[in-house]
Amino acid sequence: MPKPLSLPLLCCLGVLVTIGCSKDRRSDENRESLLADLPFVYRMTVQQGNIITDEMVDQLELGMNKRQVQFVLGTPLLMDFFQADRWDYTYTIRRGHNPMEIRQLTLHFQDDELVRVDGDLQPNPARAQARIPEDTIVSVPDQEQRRSLLTRTLNAIGLERAD
Repeated sequence: MPKPLSLPLLCCLGVLVTIGCSKDRRSDENRESLLADLPFVYRMTVQQGNIITDEMVDQLELGMNKRQVQFVLGTPLLMDFFQADRWDYTYTIRRGHNPMEIRQLTLHFQDDELVRVDGDLQPNPARAQARIPEDTIVSVPDQEQRRSLLTRTLNAIGLERAD
């Protein structure tokens, strides 16, 4: 007569089956290939959003109207329908295997004038002034008159005067 399974062994088997069936499938959906983490696998640079540079932000001044700001920074990525006086610029870039860089800039307007700048980058007038090149004076030498081969030959034998 076969020996019945004991209750503790049956409970252990039930727990193992339950743990095996409860595998988190969400992590597999977002997981890339196993080869993607290897250093020799190429991953292209991915940029999204508005490119925001220090030079662009340094051109911002409080009191600018919306059209001037849009000329400097471009069309905002997010313009909230319920908050028309708030513009959000977001820029993300992921270079190869490096972590994603995120830059955010939020502009607040009041009566069509820029009143506040929030975000990762802030306007810096000193940095903008340091970028402005000083006047450069370039002296251009006078152009020498080019003479043809015939004129040079005639000058060499003395039939024509050299100017």
